[in-house]
Amino acid sequence: MKTQEIFTIFYDGVWKKNPGLVQLLGMCPTLAMSNSVVNAVGLGLATVFVMAGSNGLVSAVRNMVPHEIRIPVFILIIAGLVTIVDLLFNAFAHPLYLVLGIFIPLIVTNCIVLARADAFAAKNRVLPAILDGAFMGLGTTSVLTTLGALREIAGKGTLLSGIDLAFGPAAKTWVIHVLPDYKGFLLAILPPGAFLGLGLLIALRNWLDQRAAQRARAVPPATASVQAAA
Repeated sequence: MKTQEIFTIFYDGVWKKNPGLVQLLGMCPTLAMSNSVVNAVGLGLATVFVMAGSNGLVSAVRNMVPHEIRIPVFILIIAGLVTIVDLLFNAFAHPLYLVLGIFIPLIVTNCIVLARADAFAAKNRVLPAILDGAFMGLGTTSVLTTLGALREIAGKGTLLSGIDLAFGPAAKTWVIHVLPDYKGFLLAILPPGAFLGLGLLIALRNWLDQRAAQRARAVPPATASVQAAA
């Protein structure tokens, strides 16, 4: 693969076609599990693994699966990978597994995963398909993590609250108290806070894109003079 092709896939997944900010797919887990950084990163990493793995497997078998049954086969592949992730969380991060609950199995029905399998992996080679899945998953994880950080700081005044769920009781000292003696803001960690936070992130992304487009359209005076002389 060429570097430009890798960069294009990365840019599409993380920014241009970000599932959470542009395509607005997978809103249920995004809004439900973004009440803290730990929950957001945990679900995000699970999504990255499933998307990269399912894209790679779908690409590998795409020429052997009849078109009429491709969707059931894709779902079977995704379900198998989600089962692996579910068992790994249960075995090695059981407290976090209990918190994430139904949202790990629900990755099977996540529109992002199946959409990329059908739209990209089923039409491309294995390596680009794996990278597309990984970068789309990272785009989702970045939105989850950013939203989780904003909501956790606004709601509790901390970062990494609940990290002991993943790394044990000793990790409680890793919690960062961003706002000491903060009384908390309940709305931020409730569902309305998720909608407000996501709306702000979408608005910020659109504003940055508009500024970039305006800068691209603006021709520097020196360049304009050279073009006029020519």
